[in-house]
Amino acid sequence: MHASDRTANLLGATSLAVTDLTLGGATRAVDLSASGAAALVSLSAYPGLSVTELGRRIGLTQSAAARMVDGLEADGLVERRPSPLIRRMTTVHPTRAGRRAARRLLAARSSPLTDVVGALDENEQRTLADLLRKLLSRLYEQVGNAQYMCRLCDRKCCTTEGGCPVGQAELKHQQGDTQTSTI
Repeated sequence: MHASDRTANLLGATSLAVTDLTLGGATRAVDLSASGAAALVSLSAYPGLSVTELGRRIGLTQSAAARMVDGLEADGLVERRPSPLIRRMTTVHPTRAGRRAARRLLAARSSPLTDVVGALDENEQRTLADLLRKLLSRLYEQVGNAQYMCRLCDRKCCTTEGGCPVGQAELKHQQGDTQTSTI
């Protein structure tokens, strides 16, 4: 077994445990599925998405996204509105209750993450942040969808210090496509 195999295995165990803690706590805080929780967070950051675009951002087909929006609407967390730009298209917006639920969800998601990172001293936290930026950039190359990767991110938190590494990776990718297509 190589050191990289062990490191990869440790990363896998860590990421799975962190996912279980954060996703479980977040979905319990608002009594929603992972998709419903991701939809509320996405709509809080970007209200007025179409059902199709919302589904794309959280990894659902259009029909699954429509059913999820139906459930969120029945719970009073979102509302559909006519698009101001495209006739016959509706957009989805969080209600006041939906925005409050998204804030509770992000707080519940943040708590176990803050606790885990708290096991590190300040220098280790800075080192981890640098490593995570690098890993997220690499993951964007494989996933190719920043909105999907960040579907449960606290966007305000991520953009205050140096910008979102996933957004930066997406921009770099798009600029590469533009440069390639003009050659």
